[in-house]
Amino acid sequence: MIEVKNLNKSFDGKQVLKDISAVFENGKTNLIIGQSGSGKTVLMKSIIGLHQIDNGKIFYDGRNLPDMQTKEIKNLRKEVGMLFQGSALFDSLTVGENVKFPLEMFSSMSKAEIEERTQFCLNRVNLLHAKDLYPSEISGGMQKRAAIARAISLNPKYLFCDEPNSGLDPITSLVIDQLIKEITEEFNITTIINTHDMNSVMEIGDNIVFIYKGEKEWQGNKDEIFSSENQHLQDFVFASNLYKKIKKANK
Repeated sequence: MIEVKNLNKSFDGKQVLKDISAVFENGKTNLIIGQSGSGKTVLMKSIIGLHQIDNGKIFYDGRNLPDMQTKEIKNLRKEVGMLFQGSALFDSLTVGENVKFPLEMFSSMSKAEIEERTQFCLNRVNLLHAKDLYPSEISGGMQKRAAIARAISLNPKYLFCDEPNSGLDPITSLVIDQLIKEITEEFNITTIINTHDMNSVMEIGDNIVFIYKGEKEWQGNKDEIFSSENQHLQDFVFASNLYKKIKKANK
């Protein structure tokens, strides 16, 4: 579990995050949603430690990130997996070599153990057949699955996903959503997803944090969205005609 308490972050004197408190549960898909410029990306980067916060607390299962020393932060990094917006695979490495990369860099496994773990991760995302192919030789959806395999290679306790469906068609996006949810539940990971994709919200939103102008305005699950009286959340969720129809049908 990751818990944020009274988190504040400013850039050049301008406050971007204002006294945010939220709980992100393990074994669930935790989503951070909000309009562009709302502060959701800054919040995720602050939780990861890429931004140094002004004040507040960020607990990783009781361990406060701002209080950690360099060695403690380094050890924490080994427990974290990252799925980047553009997959961020190394073009010069095969799919299998991409998955092996963090294992060779950060684990003490033998070559045989690394090979076994690589095969396990690729098999879990149904990509074992693409092990020897390069990123340029596979589709965008396959690249995303390869990135997921790499993200879980070190068996992380925490998984961060930045716009995982960016650039994908609706069907492929659904596949990626379900894969992330399955892996989260299967390995009891604390997964935090930064997204503006309402399909993802309605499909896998176990725990949703809505950010508006740097403040947390609402937290709940996908089913509770429809009954929320928060006008900013309603405006965001039902911006498309599709969800306006859903809202009308649920009345």
